[in-house]
Amino acid sequence: MLRTLTSVRVALGSQAAGWVRTMASHPLLVAPPEVLLKPISVPRRLLLGPGPSNLAPRILAAGGLKMISHMHKEMYQIMDEIKQGIQYVFQTKNRLTLAISGSGHCALEAALFNLLEPGDSFLVGVNGIWGERAAEIGERVGAHTHRMTKDPGGHYTLQEVEEGLARHKPAVLFLTQGESSSGVLQPLDGYGELCHRYQCLLLVDSVASLGGTPLHMDQQGIDVLYSGSQKVLNAPPGTALISFSDKARDKVYARKTKPYSFYLDLKLLANIWGCDDKPRTYHHTTPVLSLYGLRESLALIAEEGLENSWRRHREIASYLHRRLRELGLQLFVRDPALRLPTVTAVAVPAGYDWRDIVNYLLDRFSIEIAGGLGPSLGKVLRIGLLGCNASRENVDRVTQALKEALQCCPRNKL
Repeated sequence: MLRTLTSVRVALGSQAAGWVRTMASHPLLVAPPEVLLKPISVPRRLLLGPGPSNLAPRILAAGGLKMISHMHKEMYQIMDEIKQGIQYVFQTKNRLTLAISGSGHCALEAALFNLLEPGDSFLVGVNGIWGERAAEIGERVGAHTHRMTKDPGGHYTLQEVEEGLARHKPAVLFLTQGESSSGVLQPLDGYGELCHRYQCLLLVDSVASLGGTPLHMDQQGIDVLYSGSQKVLNAPPGTALISFSDKARDKVYARKTKPYSFYLDLKLLANIWGCDDKPRTYHHTTPVLSLYGLRESLALIAEEGLENSWRRHREIASYLHRRLRELGLQLFVRDPALRLPTVTAVAVPAGYDWRDIVNYLLDRFSIEIAGGLGPSLGKVLRIGLLGCNASRENVDRVTQALKEALQCCPRNKL
């Protein structure tokens, strides 16, 4: 026996030496990056663009809490608390309510990958970049996609929607409540009821609007609602909120084909989020630290109260609009009732290059605002007052910086 063990050790030793020689026979082609041998440098900035927003101190602190496994019972408890928080901010009792490990765009894909099958009719309100994205995703999954196209700043009336429903008989209608690319607020009262009369599900994007303007998922008849973590919620980007009505869930569970994405398969996500009354099993590793932040962001808005948050955003947006008019600037959305309280779009003043103004505020004041996006590119400047950033002090700071920018940036008078 001893002789046998000795011979095994000799053989393994020879093999291990071979492994070492093999590793050493390939010199490293890439040296350690010099930049990674220095401390990370992050500027201090006031983020008053359309998102992400600055993190509230409590949410920032949550990112420094201790790591636990995504499958520990304590993590499941945090996930259950997040579900309850989403139900509160969405104003829904839907059991199929959860968070997606991805941005708001990922939640859009989760909704469409699960709702639509090849050949389904899909009606899309395209009044900005998010409608454009929804339409493209619909086409990629093989749906018969029909666009209701509006210029940036436009919205959809009940009559226009009913005409589209009657003509195309869609399985799903997509609308954006807060089109952040143009600052328009889409009314929602009556649209769910209208869709249901035509056996159509209503899918709503509330990424830029959630927490900043009234939203009542169940009472407004919304079948699928999603949002993101990085705007009014003031949490880090990378998690998204989503909820499905019973009608939407039934359509998903009655699919004839599997969803295109395994990662975003709703049945599998429902299990890890405890929405199906079955033991939770592994699907993917959820972003534990980001979920801490999301939990705390929902706690903050619960403590403030939804109605107080809606009121604060409306009042601060009105103050911003008044200060902008004092500077001679024109609001892009003319009708006050259709202005998104969280993201204000300002028409680029004549003679100015919008990039000069944006860069001036960032370079001189460390304040971020943004230009347009998609169809609104070159037409607007966008100012976001999101969550804890929605304050009179921040309005005063950004409008004072804009006043100086208008005085100092080059202007073509022709």
